[in-house]
Amino acid sequence: MAGHSKWANIQHRKKAQDAKRGKLFTRLIRDITVSARLGDANPDNNPRLRLAIDKAIAANMSKDNVERAIKRGSGEMDGAIYENITYEGYGPGGAAVLTECTTDNKNRTVAEIRHAFTRYGGNLGTSGSVSYLFEQKGVLHYPLESNENTLLEAAITAGAKDLVSNDTFEVIVEPDKLFSVKRAMQTAGLEAESTEIEMRPTNLIPLNKNDSTKLMHLLEALDACDDVQNVYCNAEFPETLLSGE
Repeated sequence: MAGHSKWANIQHRKKAQDAKRGKLFTRLIRDITVSARLGDANPDNNPRLRLAIDKAIAANMSKDNVERAIKRGSGEMDGAIYENITYEGYGPGGAAVLTECTTDNKNRTVAEIRHAFTRYGGNLGTSGSVSYLFEQKGVLHYPLESNENTLLEAAITAGAKDLVSNDTFEVIVEPDKLFSVKRAMQTAGLEAESTEIEMRPTNLIPLNKNDSTKLMHLLEALDACDDVQNVYCNAEFPETLLSGE
C-alpha cells in the first residue's frame, strides 16, 4: 500500500494515554453501544461489535460495563441514543482530514468540529469531499521486538496484504479478513498488541514544517473532543517535527 501517515502512530500512543485518563472507556462504551444498535447484539454475528468488545476487554473494562453498553445499544436498557457521523475537511497545506464521531447531539458535535477547523486554519467540507482519498483497512499491531521474518511469513500465509514497520509492526488486511488473520496469527504463536479497523490514506501529501505544526494542532484539537472516536489524515510530516528537533 502507499505510505503511512505518522499521525496514526501518534494516535496509537495517545490511546494508551487516554486509557490512563479514563477517556478511552467513554469512547469504547459508545462504540459498543452503536455497534450493538446498528447490528446484531450477539458479537458472534456482528464483527464490528466483536472488535469493540475485544478493545474494551484489552483495556480492562469490566464485563458488567460491556454488557450494559450492549443492552443500551440493543434497546434492552434506556440510555442516550448515539449515532456515528464522519466529518471531512482540509487542514493547513491541503491535507485531507477525516474525523469519526459518535454522538447523541449532532449540533454540539458539528459546532466543536467546525470550531477546531476554523481555529487552526482548516476548512470543514461536505460529505464525500475527502473520503475518496482513504481506504478502510484492518490493522494488527505487533511489538517491534517481534521477529520480522517470522511475522511476515505468518502474515502472508494468513492472507494479509502487507507488513509495515512504524512505531510497531503493522499487519495490514482487508477488513472482512481481520479476525481470520488474527486467529491464524495466534495459532502461529503471535499475539497482537491491538486490533483496529482504520481509514488509511491511499497517498500521502508532504507538508513543510510550518503547515505540519499547524495541522498537528488541528488534529490534536479534534482528537481532544469528547465525541471524536478517530482522526485520520493523509499528511506526510517532516521527520524533524516528529523527532522534536
